[in-house]
Amino acid sequence: MYDTSPEPSPRAELTDLAHDADHDGGHGADECAPPVLLHELQHDQTSILSIAADGRYIYSGSQARDIFVWDRTSLRIKATLKGHTGSVLVLETCEEKKWLFSASGDSTVRIWSTETLSILYVIVPHLDTDSGDIYSLTYSPKLSTVYFGCQNTSIQWLDLSNVSTPPNTTGLRIQDSSSTPGTPGKRFHKFFDSVPQSQRNSGIQSKHKRDSSQHSTTGSLNEANSMSPPELHVPPENVISSAHYGYIYCMALSPSHLYGGDGHSDEELYLLTGSGDEEVKMWLATKEGLTEKHTFSGCEGGVLSLIARNGTIYAGCQDGNIKIFDQDTKTLLRTLLVKVPPSSTSSAHTEVHSTPQRDRNSDVLSLSILDGHLYACMGNGWCQRWCASFVTNALWQAHEGIGLSCIITSAPGHDLQSQAPAESGKAMLLTGGADANIKLWLIERPSVIRSDAVLEETSEQVEGDLQAALAEFVSFPSVIGAESYRESCRQAALWLRRLLSQLGAETTLIPVRDGINPLVLATFRGSEEHKDRPRVLFYGHYDVIPAKKTGWESDPFKLQGKNGYLYGRGVSDNKGPILATAFAISELRRKVALGLDIVMLIEGEEEAGSRGFEEVVRKHKDDIGQIDAILISNSYWIGEDIPCITYGLRGVVHATVEISNNRPDLHSGVEGGGITEPMFDLVSILNSISDGRKIMIPHFYDNVRQQSEEEKELYQLLERVTGQSASYLTAKWREPSLSIHSVQTSGPGSRSCHSGGAAKLLTFLPSDRTVIPASVKTQLSVRIVPDQDLAQIADGLELHVRESFARLKSPNTLNVTVDKAADWWLGNIEGPWFRALERAVEEEWGTKPLKIREGGSIPSVPFLEKTFACPALHLPMGQSSDQAHLANERISVNNLLKGKAVLERFFLSMAAGEKDV
Repeated sequence: MYDTSPEPSPRAELTDLAHDADHDGGHGADECAPPVLLHELQHDQTSILSIAADGRYIYSGSQARDIFVWDRTSLRIKATLKGHTGSVLVLETCEEKKWLFSASGDSTVRIWSTETLSILYVIVPHLDTDSGDIYSLTYSPKLSTVYFGCQNTSIQWLDLSNVSTPPNTTGLRIQDSSSTPGTPGKRFHKFFDSVPQSQRNSGIQSKHKRDSSQHSTTGSLNEANSMSPPELHVPPENVISSAHYGYIYCMALSPSHLYGGDGHSDEELYLLTGSGDEEVKMWLATKEGLTEKHTFSGCEGGVLSLIARNGTIYAGCQDGNIKIFDQDTKTLLRTLLVKVPPSSTSSAHTEVHSTPQRDRNSDVLSLSILDGHLYACMGNGWCQRWCASFVTNALWQAHEGIGLSCIITSAPGHDLQSQAPAESGKAMLLTGGADANIKLWLIERPSVIRSDAVLEETSEQVEGDLQAALAEFVSFPSVIGAESYRESCRQAALWLRRLLSQLGAETTLIPVRDGINPLVLATFRGSEEHKDRPRVLFYGHYDVIPAKKTGWESDPFKLQGKNGYLYGRGVSDNKGPILATAFAISELRRKVALGLDIVMLIEGEEEAGSRGFEEVVRKHKDDIGQIDAILISNSYWIGEDIPCITYGLRGVVHATVEISNNRPDLHSGVEGGGITEPMFDLVSILNSISDGRKIMIPHFYDNVRQQSEEEKELYQLLERVTGQSASYLTAKWREPSLSIHSVQTSGPGSRSCHSGGAAKLLTFLPSDRTVIPASVKTQLSVRIVPDQDLAQIADGLELHVRESFARLKSPNTLNVTVDKAADWWLGNIEGPWFRALERAVEEEWGTKPLKIREGGSIPSVPFLEKTFACPALHLPMGQSSDQAHLANERISVNNLLKGKAVLERFFLSMAAGEKDV
């Protein structure tokens, strides 16, 4: 947690990590197996263009104009809904209203009752048939508005807030479709259909007679046995003409209201539309209408399918492309290429292919997503599944011929309304194809921790909301340094942003640059009655160190409660303290007692040396605003029982020294004594830097601050309380030091790691003891303290190494680099902010906190203090036994809750001006 690394990130070999393919996206028992086929439904030998489902029925829209209703229990036809005179292109249900929406090539949208299985309304687009086929539709329960995309490139919508079931025409813009009972005749497109006028009347009459004479049979319903349904007309102000430069093939809402969706009704709602113009557009959807916010370009083919989940947009395109966009940063995350099997392959249980192929039948016609798993239904009849890290983990043939549609719904006997994974771990993928089949595939969902039973063995004082949130936060393996976890890191950031928004913050996601995790910026504004309220910046990080497979007693990415402790990677460093802070703020907001503004700035690269952090903060300094104090909680007590406040951190200079020659590795029995060996040069240089007790770089100690009498008393108090000697604490906290971390050599015993970069030597010495290595390299660090100058120490180290090497007069070559540096930090323990925090700790814990320093470094702390010209405070919540960075990382439930309570007291006192007391 403390050390900045000389490498961009602590690279981790996937084979050595817990959950290298597990968890990421929540996998079932067999991650590479396709779903199990439960059942096949077939009727009338007509292509299945669209599918929808609710708790009782499965609905299929056919090319033959009918909607088939299948009973979910008996899996038999319950009814046939007749009325459309064109192919049924889209179906969607609204459980709340008990409605089924259908959109058709006949230029109408129909609303059906899912209780009576009868027609309720016909929605007629603006300009009637000039709209052409209606290719896409979605309904927003939040706004009670239906949106649809048309062949004439328009987007239209209709507010259904005042529409009743059964129909009540009072106050509605309704027009009878005909005075004659029966189904309205086929509406010919005025532009898209080239039908002679002389044939239109006869066509309508003959079609009208055929429909009117058709009688209901068992399990079949049509409009002939009632008066024609009322029509709802889209007003001209509810139309965006030429919304795209192509047909609008698909649309989706974000946050998603679909099964397993986002379920955050308080967020802004966006309509996403995809078109043949190879673009996805994002529209802000309100009761007032649609406002275009962004256009995602470069889809490399018409956009045929769309789905959104957790701030991520998935666009299925022609020729087998799936473009994945980040809704917040407006960036393309990556492109997936579908894997097309050889034409001779027909097994429904084909293994995942390693070599992607493309053909004209690989159009991505439908997309569904659940638990981070993305499902694509393709033009060749095959389905493909990716996990949350975008790795293909299943590929199977679902249909003979074109795969036209897919949705995900609950498995038989389970709650359709659940937005979280079902406890039983089962859902169902429904696919429809040109082979006239609907297929039901069983999805094994991951087991999850119930928020009301996470910690059955822990203290009864655990607050359920904080506990449940921490369980979910930990479940994201936001591991730094492994490319396969990049998407998990982003999902953790998105989740945190949504949580902070739910708790009342104004939130945004700040991108850094490619390959670097984004920052989460959240601003909680205090009560307006406090005009001159202070502003505090809380800094934390959501990235975590890798969790090795060995050593853990429980899954590191599933929160485990035992004997008063919470176990999981990141619970102490730094996810637990972040959430404790957020919930402390939320509690004060709930009590209308937040008298200051609090800005939370959470990065995702701390464990990798905070890459890109400084440049982004400088760029967005105005967005962050004026800051009066900085607060962090990213370290631990000196012991187990007495609370502490950290007031100092050492700085660090990381350097690499390498010595090599232009020879190959040699045999010591042949060349030993005849050459100047690089290893001896390196040993000589290291001896010149330090004798093991003192650093011998000239003028190194000149500016080290002398210990005051008051500080000596603090160390003597710590010695009495902890049993650790004052001299030992002084040496590791407030005195500079040098450490040698590794000596790496060339030679036959060295092995390379190709994890995302150049080969890296990992062995300390060659296994063949007779080899003289041609190259040796060491990595070392120098810890600095007040009042040493960071740049001066870094330059002095490099100069000393070069001068020492020059004195050797060696024929070898020296290369020395300063890889990373971070300044020291020392807080003002006499300042009003520190005093206020000290009082809050004492009031909550009933004892005065110990004032401690740390020997490590957190680069962001001195940087933020200098950037915002205000004091920094460091409140550790964890105990010395928290095992951060190690197996079985934990945090005490009591510490977490009391840490939250301390911050509530602190924020209250600062708002009241008690810092001036």
